[in-house]
Amino acid sequence: MKTLDELYQELERRNAIAEQAGGPDRIAKQHESGKKTARERIVELLDPGTFNEFDKFVTHRTNDFGMDKNRIPGDGVVTGYGKIDGRLVYVYAYDFTVFGGTLSRANADKIIKLQQLATRMGAPIIGLNDSGGARIQEGVQSLAGYAEIFYNNVRSSGVIPQVTCIMGPCAGGAVYSPALTDFIIMVKDSSYMFVTGPDVIKAVTHEDVTKDELGGAVTHNAKSGVAHFIAENDEQALMLVRELMSFLPVNNMEEPPVFPTTDDPLREDESLQTLIPADPNKPYDIKELILTVVDDKNFLEVQPLFAKNIVVGFARMAGHTVGIVANQPAHLAGVLDIDASVKGARFIRFCDSFNIPIVTFVDVPGFLPGVNQESNGIIRHGAKLLYAYSEATVPKIAVITRKAYGGAYCVMSSKQVGADVNYAYPMAEIAVMGPEGAVNILYRNKIDSEETRQELIDEYRETFANPYRAAELGYIDEVIYPKQTRAKLIQALEMTRSKSQQNPPRKHGNIVL
Repeated sequence: MKTLDELYQELERRNAIAEQAGGPDRIAKQHESGKKTARERIVELLDPGTFNEFDKFVTHRTNDFGMDKNRIPGDGVVTGYGKIDGRLVYVYAYDFTVFGGTLSRANADKIIKLQQLATRMGAPIIGLNDSGGARIQEGVQSLAGYAEIFYNNVRSSGVIPQVTCIMGPCAGGAVYSPALTDFIIMVKDSSYMFVTGPDVIKAVTHEDVTKDELGGAVTHNAKSGVAHFIAENDEQALMLVRELMSFLPVNNMEEPPVFPTTDDPLREDESLQTLIPADPNKPYDIKELILTVVDDKNFLEVQPLFAKNIVVGFARMAGHTVGIVANQPAHLAGVLDIDASVKGARFIRFCDSFNIPIVTFVDVPGFLPGVNQESNGIIRHGAKLLYAYSEATVPKIAVITRKAYGGAYCVMSSKQVGADVNYAYPMAEIAVMGPEGAVNILYRNKIDSEETRQELIDEYRETFANPYRAAELGYIDEVIYPKQTRAKLIQALEMTRSKSQQNPPRKHGNIVL
């Protein structure tokens, strides 16, 4: 029988072996490539001293292809729980130093256990991906593991926040778990995602493409819209996760955390009086307005490189988290197109799932016209944004800063699709279409000179393209000075904090996918 000292020494020895993962050489190679190890990433992500590891001694179960001679404690993934800003989170990190971080059945079971715990305990789950994909030596067992992980991603959706950091390769079926989570952060130059790699594409379509061009961080942040944030390195990616989590509740039954602020809730800013140009065709940057009215000029923009004609992200007002959705006149005049509609709809549905009020700044001339947009389904994709606003039951506050034309007026959090409070600036233009287009239709056979045409445009703008006709009908609750925006929004958010609204009983709606 072993003594207590011998038992403790055995535990120490096994812990040391597990923590060495793939061994010093592979750890050194990971560092040489500019990447941290799985455990180093977890330690940096979580509050100091809070990480508790699960299944540290689990090994793979296959004996095929000589695998019986190479069993490494923990296998290719590190799992456990800890805290971020004192709040419970669950985390798993693929360990690239062990079999390239490939997914075995044992690894999958570790992640599945963590997913189930996170859902039962009502806490967020964070995945740090650095993996070669399914472990070929295990065949269908590995694929079955992926499928169960995907299933749990779906079951947890809208229940707990799910965040994925892509910190290395992510290919084939491995990309679908990140795609099912709420937010994806990618690391520039060291991470990529694709279903089929460059070699397969070249063999099938004869196209030459690099990994970065096909599925790099810039591609998925700027072109495909798959990812939500881009980081320069591992450290920045992990800090982005911490910042993101500070805005979110731990589950769908909780409220987001409240952060005390010294920023006066009734603060007025005279610069807003002249931010919106008098010329309705002159652009301005909506982010200037957002930064001015939120607490401490702190705005975490989501998908800043994708569909720049709409801006979405998180901020705080009087210490409370809000989701911001805003048309961006500085890019494509703030017009709604396919990408902007999908980007806005996904963000709104996330906010609604996790009790985050939605503040909308409206300056939209309409939907982008064109054969390409129509043939690619702008009707179907635009309907997603309309559906998201209509379905959301959280407090919804909207401010029309300038243009709100046609169907885009209806879509962008109008009173008729369930907004609780609607404001407008004095220069707001609310109409079926812009004055120029309206005059061309209404007086097509009566315009005999450019001077007459301009007089009719001015008359139409004075009569219809202003906020007062909508205010007379109760569609706009109040016409406000721009400098009052922060105070009015905070007062409206306070008023709607006790909002209680339920959609009709149903299994789920049939959003236009």
